[in-house]
Amino acid sequence: MSKAPFISVVMPIYNVEKHLKKAIDSVLNQTFQDFEIILVDDCSPDGCPAICDEYEKKYDEVSVIHHKENKGLSQARNSGIAVAKGKYIWFMDSDDFVDEYLFQKVYDSTLKNPADVIVFGLVEEYYDKNDTLHHTREVSLQEELLCSQTDVRKRIIDLEKMTMYGYAWNKFFSLDIIKKYGYAYRTVRLIEDIWFSVDYCMDISTMNILGCTPYHYNRRMDDNSLTSKFVPEYFKVHRKRVKLVYDQYVYWNMCDERVKTILANIYTRYIYSALERNCDERSDMNHKNRRMWVKKLFADEFFAELMPYAKGDSILLKIMQLPLKKRMSVASLTLSRCIYIVKNKLPMLFSVVKQNR
Repeated sequence: MSKAPFISVVMPIYNVEKHLKKAIDSVLNQTFQDFEIILVDDCSPDGCPAICDEYEKKYDEVSVIHHKENKGLSQARNSGIAVAKGKYIWFMDSDDFVDEYLFQKVYDSTLKNPADVIVFGLVEEYYDKNDTLHHTREVSLQEELLCSQTDVRKRIIDLEKMTMYGYAWNKFFSLDIIKKYGYAYRTVRLIEDIWFSVDYCMDISTMNILGCTPYHYNRRMDDNSLTSKFVPEYFKVHRKRVKLVYDQYVYWNMCDERVKTILANIYTRYIYSALERNCDERSDMNHKNRRMWVKKLFADEFFAELMPYAKGDSILLKIMQLPLKKRMSVASLTLSRCIYIVKNKLPMLFSVVKQNR
C-alpha cells in the first residue's frame, strides 16, 4: 500500500478453515475502505494457510504472516502489531464476522473526538453441536464521546460489568500509543485480552463508545471451543482478572463501594464457574478436595475484601452469594453441583440462564 491506512486489522488464525473466508470477506466488504488486513497464520494445521495466501494474491489490502510454529493467540497478535501501519489497530477473531458499516462508524466518531480507544457492542450468536444457530443476545452500549480522563475511568467499570472491557475485538486502539509505550499481549491463557485492556487504558484520556452492535461473536458448543476445554488454572487466572481491575481502580484512587460491588458480583460468578469445574472428573477432585478448596477460598484476603460488598442484581446471583457471604461450604458445593449438572445435561439452557445471572 502506498500510504499508511487509517485502520490495521490483525486477524490471528488457527484451525478455523470453516469460518475464515466469511470473517475476511466481512472486512473486505466494509463501506469504509481505508484499511489493511494482516492475516497471522499461527501454523494452522488445516487449510487456513492456503486460504490466507489466496487472499493475499487477490487483494492488495491483505498481507500474510506465516508462523513456522504455533505460538498462541497473544504472540500472533503481537506479530501483527509489529508490522501494522494504521492510525488505529483492531484485533478481530477469525471465526467471527462484522457488519459492513463498522469502519465507517469508527471513522465518523473520530472526526468528532479523535479518541485513544473506540468501543462498540456485539451480538452473541450461540450455536449447538450441529453448528445450528440456537439463539442470539445483543449487548449494546449507550453512545458517548468521553473527552476527559476522569470520565473514561468512571465509565470503564460499567464496561467491565457488561463484560465489554476485557474483549480485544470490540475495541479500536491507537497504534501510536501501543508502540510508544511498548504494549503487547501477554501469554496468559484466558485473560490476555483483559490484561491488555488494563495496561492500555491505565492512563488514556479519551474514549468513543458507539451505540451499535456490528460484531457477531460466535459461541459454539462443539468440543473444539476454548470454553468447553478443561483449564486447571481457571480460578487462579480469573481471580487475577478481577484483581487487575481492582488494582487499576486503586491506582486511580477511585475504588469506591460501587466499584467493589460490581467486582464482587463478577468475582461471585467466577467462583461458581470454578466450583462447577471442580466437579468435572478431569479435575481429579473428590468431595473432600472440593470442600478444602472452598475453605481455602474463604481464607483468601481478596475474598474477605470483596465479598462484604457483594449485592446481586438478580435473584439467582443473590442466591449464589448467600452461602459465600456466610461462608457455608456445603451449601456452596451443593449449588455448584446443580450448576454442573445443568451445564452438562442442558448446555443451551445453561447458556440462556447464564446470560441472566
